[in-house]
Amino acid sequence: MVLPFFAMAFLIVDAAWGLFVKASLQHAVQEGVRYAVTGQVSGSLGQVASIKAVVTAQAMGLLSGSQSGTLSVHFLDPVSLTDLGTKPGANQGGNLVEVDISGYQFAPLAPLLRSGAAIPMNVSAADRIEGSPGGVAPPL
Repeated sequence: MVLPFFAMAFLIVDAAWGLFVKASLQHAVQEGVRYAVTGQVSGSLGQVASIKAVVTAQAMGLLSGSQSGTLSVHFLDPVSLTDLGTKPGANQGGNLVEVDISGYQFAPLAPLLRSGAAIPMNVSAADRIEGSPGGVAPPL
């Protein structure tokens, strides 16, 4: 009787923890996009590094260690949606910015009823970049 009770309790905790992680990561990338569309930079960092710093801070420690490599920032052409990379003008007003976390490995806390293999999570957010004051985009 005790084992099924604990199995169900841990299953509920794992599901709730997974939902919390996914919602937290989604919030973090949304905040990164909100920061990106305004053309801000933090100190001497470039715009991409500033965006990544905002997302990492908003992720409440979930993007530390090996998980930090899952975060990326892309600037896209608004018509063809092709990645503009880091060439000059990629972050000009009117282009799109996409912040995504791909392949985040969520490990269950207590894998009693299933394997203990990590579950990959992907979240992303995108928006149109506002025009920079004076028409000059910040350094990438």
